[in-house]
Amino acid sequence: MTRVLVPVAILEGEALSPGLTALLEPVDATVLGYHVLPEQTPPDQARLQYEDRATAALEDLVATLETAATSADHRLVFTRDREQTIDRVAAETAADAYAITGASGQVDRLLVALTGDVAVDRIIRFVAALIADREIGVTLFLASDESGRDASAELLETAADSLSAHGIDVETQLAIDVPAFEALLEAAAAHDAVVIGEQAPSLRSLVFGEAAERIATESIAPVLVVRENGSD
Repeated sequence: MTRVLVPVAILEGEALSPGLTALLEPVDATVLGYHVLPEQTPPDQARLQYEDRATAALEDLVATLETAATSADHRLVFTRDREQTIDRVAAETAADAYAITGASGQVDRLLVALTGDVAVDRIIRFVAALIADREIGVTLFLASDESGRDASAELLETAADSLSAHGIDVETQLAIDVPAFEALLEAAAAHDAVVIGEQAPSLRSLVFGEAAERIATESIAPVLVVRENGSD
């Protein structure tokens, strides 16, 4: 079964957008409630002080997902390294993707980015499982330079054929000789959610750094990041 890890800053009141909640309906989800500790605060002290409040908030988020028919559970972690914690729990739960919650209403169309050294077959399988039999359209996006135009067009066509075989409405968008991340941001603005591969350009900053804040600022969300090593 396809599983998505949903990290949330649980003591900061981070919630799940209605769009993400509905989007995850066909898959399993693990909500990772994390709290980044100051250097001087021992984890045991934080757990004693905050565990009950954090657990109650996590149970509310899981109940919200289960209302949308998603099978969900939760983990609670007090950590000094958010990135390392997310990577560890994703591996422990064999998650196929991470989710950046964002803010979104109904998801009618996904932007699926295939730029960079990403596992295209894994991304396509994940998208097919995520959409299942729902009427959610897909735009496959790829940025390349002129020398890679023909190979990129062929890759898009092959990926589109794979999704079309699942009955999914698919369009393609090939961006030539433009900055890949800027082109992705521009394309994402016209979509309800984004799917991207783990090794895509700027991914680590997309998930963990300033770019995520930029995406949130530009109201592009939610973002699902397909892991290079998921449950296969």
